[in-house]
Amino acid sequence: MATGRSHRPATRSRGIPEATVARLPLYLRALTALSERSVPTVSSEELAAAAGVNSAKLRKDFSYLGSYGTRGVGYDVEYLVYQISRELGLTQDWPVVIVGIGNLGAALANYGGFASRGFRVAALLDADPAIAGRLVAGLPVRHIDELETIVADSQVSIGVIATPAGAAQEVTDRLVAAGVTSILNFAPTVLTVPDGVDVRKVDLSIELQILAFHEQRKAGEDRQEPDGDVPAVMPA
Repeated sequence: MATGRSHRPATRSRGIPEATVARLPLYLRALTALSERSVPTVSSEELAAAAGVNSAKLRKDFSYLGSYGTRGVGYDVEYLVYQISRELGLTQDWPVVIVGIGNLGAALANYGGFASRGFRVAALLDADPAIAGRLVAGLPVRHIDELETIVADSQVSIGVIATPAGAAQEVTDRLVAAGVTSILNFAPTVLTVPDGVDVRKVDLSIELQILAFHEQRKAGEDRQEPDGDVPAVMPA
């Protein structure tokens, strides 16, 4: 059985910039959509537009992969799907454990995109005895006390944290001590991890606050005078 412990993506050893790595899933999503429509080739301009980047940046990113399109033809869609999937480590099985099976954790467990993208939910864990034993997404929720055994038995290298903020660091420490080297954090807190452990943070409240900033700025622009000057503030 392929596992996530003994195989690491080749991106760092080959010197691919982190910014490029962050865009590879965008290209893969766009390419997968093209593949599902049986589109054989795509130009850099078309693919860049579908991924939301400029074509020059796309061509630069692909140069790190050693992939060059054919002039007048473009890129082979199926080959690029394979090439990017391989670079991201998605051509093998990555066991994942989700810790914290409240509303968010349960929603993540039910997400259908894991299996199709190379990830297998190996276990669901929660500290609440009342939740342990319940079936969520076809899997029994197991108590957090089993974390170390599950990580070892399933050779888990990716942990997803969906706990309250106060429990996240303790869970992180246990995951790292058990051998987990990559963490996706949904808890609204900053995690401290040792060198060699990667953390990606998903904070919905921060994203909403950024959108609120842009909405406020747009509203302020709409209130400006026709000549673009901000109206003077009248004295009280």
